[in-house]
Amino acid sequence: MRHLLLALPFALLPLVAAQAHEHDHDEHAHDSLGAHEHGVASLNVALDGNLLELQLESPAMNLVGFEHAAKSEADKAKVAATRRELEQPIDLFALASGDCKTREVELESPLFGDADHEHEHEHENHEHEGEHSDIQAFYRFECASSAKLQQLDLSELFKRFPATEKIQVQLIGPNGQQGMQLTPAQPRLSF
Repeated sequence: MRHLLLALPFALLPLVAAQAHEHDHDEHAHDSLGAHEHGVASLNVALDGNLLELQLESPAMNLVGFEHAAKSEADKAKVAATRRELEQPIDLFALASGDCKTREVELESPLFGDADHEHEHEHENHEHEGEHSDIQAFYRFECASSAKLQQLDLSELFKRFPATEKIQVQLIGPNGQQGMQLTPAQPRLSF
């Protein structure tokens, strides 16, 4: 089994996500949590025993401040700094209480270099290169004291990436499934 998140029954999560959006009258919010909307990110969370997995997906604009290929030294420095921040998930998600250790980090984005060629090709066909550039981050943790892991606190993530205004969270944990929207004013989710 590669990722716990892929093995869990997320088929029911669109129903949970719809509940989190029930007071949002914008029909597009119900279409998909993966829709590209600046200021909005999605986070899937799975806690099973001592394994915790997080999958964050965000428009690059929320994390880096732009979505075009980094060509200037300033843009390259911003991408590198963002990547370093994302490579330190214990701080971003306040996981110290569960004695969690990072076991795996995977970061994917056209801005990180792998897909730059693809986006340059798209630029030939489209006026706005990388207009919908996203950053995906996958994290796997082993938590020695997972019972002490009471909540996920995204305060630090909102602080370090202030263009992120809300995060749609889908969680499968010891108390079942839940979905909710976290914001800088309401950055915590209980397991």
